[in-house]
Amino acid sequence: MDFLVIDDDKTFRDATCFLIEEASHYAQGAESGAVGLETLKEDKFDAVLLDVNLGVENGLDVLMEIQKQFPQIPVVMFTAQGSIKIAVEAMRRGAVDFLEKPFQREQFLTVLARLQRLNQMGRRIERLEQEVAETRAQSMEPIFDFTTPVLREVMDVLVRAAKTPASVLILGESGTGKSVTARIVRDQSHLSDKPFVVVSCPSLTRELLESELFGHVRGSFTGAIKDHWGKVKAAEGGTLFLDEIGDLPLEIQPKLLRLLQEREYERLGENTTRKANVRIIAATNRDLKKRVAEGLFREDLFFRLNVIVVEMPPLRRLESDLIRFAEYYTKFFTEQCGRKLGGLSPEAMAVIRGYSWPGNLRELRNAIERAVILARDSFIVPEDLPAELRGQTRTEGNGVENLPVAGSLISLEKLEEAHMKKILERTPSLTEAAEILGIDQATLYRKRKKMGL
Repeated sequence: MDFLVIDDDKTFRDATCFLIEEASHYAQGAESGAVGLETLKEDKFDAVLLDVNLGVENGLDVLMEIQKQFPQIPVVMFTAQGSIKIAVEAMRRGAVDFLEKPFQREQFLTVLARLQRLNQMGRRIERLEQEVAETRAQSMEPIFDFTTPVLREVMDVLVRAAKTPASVLILGESGTGKSVTARIVRDQSHLSDKPFVVVSCPSLTRELLESELFGHVRGSFTGAIKDHWGKVKAAEGGTLFLDEIGDLPLEIQPKLLRLLQEREYERLGENTTRKANVRIIAATNRDLKKRVAEGLFREDLFFRLNVIVVEMPPLRRLESDLIRFAEYYTKFFTEQCGRKLGGLSPEAMAVIRGYSWPGNLRELRNAIERAVILARDSFIVPEDLPAELRGQTRTEGNGVENLPVAGSLISLEKLEEAHMKKILERTPSLTEAAEILGIDQATLYRKRKKMGL
């Protein structure tokens, strides 16, 4: 925790800060109420220790101002002229505790422990509120209600792995629901009521990412004005989700490997080894084997992560689920926006089926939200969907054209050729392709030869 000690007595102020830091917390002093209030505006603190007598200032008035400007910060009052009357008045004005100078070390540590419990409770409430908001925003329900065999297989592996402490690696393209899947693993595990802490690996510079992950001590780099506990500490006893781990800088990878193998880490700029009790879930849209071959990802870290591995299928492989997902999002955003819509028109469904969805579930969700907001009629029609969905052909990430949209101004021959080409790409054998197309292999051979496929 980070404490601000406001006291005009430098000797007492420094001694109090020493006791706090000895208990593995961070402390900063302020010699007056005015300085203390400015410090609170400039930086974040978890609690304030405030003297009642601050020279010309009245600590009780400073307490009222702290309560007004920073109501979430607990304040403990102390004074050398303690009395029941002052203590009662301090508590009445919002102080959470009261200490009389000089206090015993054990008394002070008891107050610190009480503040720490209060802080942990507040963080847990904040975390739960955040998770509820994220769960609502991400709409996890469609992921649970799946019909596609490939999804059933993925979720079966994850549910079984969730019951163990093993690390889990989730692969898949951007937008396939890797973050949602990681939360499902946590929710299905014995750690469901514990912290779920997310670290986005490509979002920060190497130094800041290392600090974000492991924490740092004051002075360890430019701008490190106070001690900081990282996400590993925040996830203690729970789950640490490393999003896009394939972009983790090489310099940090040995430290992550140590965390995985030894359950140990050190804060940036510190030599003290600390134990970590966290379960690791990682996700990436990168090809880690290729990254290893290119020297961008440590092979030993890859093997350490490669225990329970699943790959989230792209949306273009979930044809039987595509319309169901679209209908779910339509209902979700219709209720959220207060619209009265009957759903998707047949023409809109055809457009959705004909698009390759390179952005996967995320792109589908955004497209449906836009359509619900812009819909003029009682049903969503193609004109309500983004323009890129309504073109005649779509190109996937590998440069291969997807099917033309039904109703495009092209001949049946061209439509048949595009459809046959797509089926041949997506099936492992000619036998299976012929079965899906509803023709015999000889007919398929003749058509392929004629079309030059």
